[in-house]
Amino acid sequence: MTKTTSEAAAELDAALHRALSDPSRVQILKIVQEAETPLDARELGTRVGLHVNTVRSHLRVLAEAGLVSARREARTRPGRPRVLYEATAEPLDAPAPASYRLLAQILASSLASSEHDPSARAEEAGRAWGAHLVDRPPPFTSISKEQTIDQVVRLHEEHGFSPELRRAPSGQEIVLKHCPFHEAATTYPTVICSLHLGLVRGALAELGTGVEADWLKPFAEPGACVAHITDV
Repeated sequence: MTKTTSEAAAELDAALHRALSDPSRVQILKIVQEAETPLDARELGTRVGLHVNTVRSHLRVLAEAGLVSARREARTRPGRPRVLYEATAEPLDAPAPASYRLLAQILASSLASSEHDPSARAEEAGRAWGAHLVDRPPPFTSISKEQTIDQVVRLHEEHGFSPELRRAPSGQEIVLKHCPFHEAATTYPTVICSLHLGLVRGALAELGTGVEADWLKPFAEPGACVAHITDV
């Protein structure tokens, strides 16, 4: 069935909103737009501090929104040609980050004031979204506990954090720097940090390898929260 003009416009608007709603994608797009020559995913990963596979995922979303295009480089020497990315439009401003911060504040304040136990309700919502956002393995395929934790680390990378994994006396810890919800978390830690803990727990439970998140301490270190993961 042929789509109407309004339906096509709505789909494009949704794709643009998705592409520009993530701070990491906005950063990648800005670098691509300002680059004098096309860049590959590995070079972009080095510039933004993300794993190359995470960058490829972001680039795919940007390409679906028509903001970047991909082409294979022309090579005259042996070897697999790189996939190069370049901008397809004029540079865009960031998608009103202040508006998203305001939205987070509004929703957090509403939940904090309307719920008898906002912490439990926020964690429940986080669990549901954590299970939704994580990539489940194909049927009849098992993954290791290490791969499970790596998935949760990548999930944070994809949504604007700068996570670091480190060993702890009884398990591992994910040090979560550059929280994109820092402002709302400072004002409503009961809501935002409980939601975040639920997100981690939901993702781990969905992967089903027995790894659990024991706790998440807000602002445990300067500029960072810490989540403790039991991997034994």
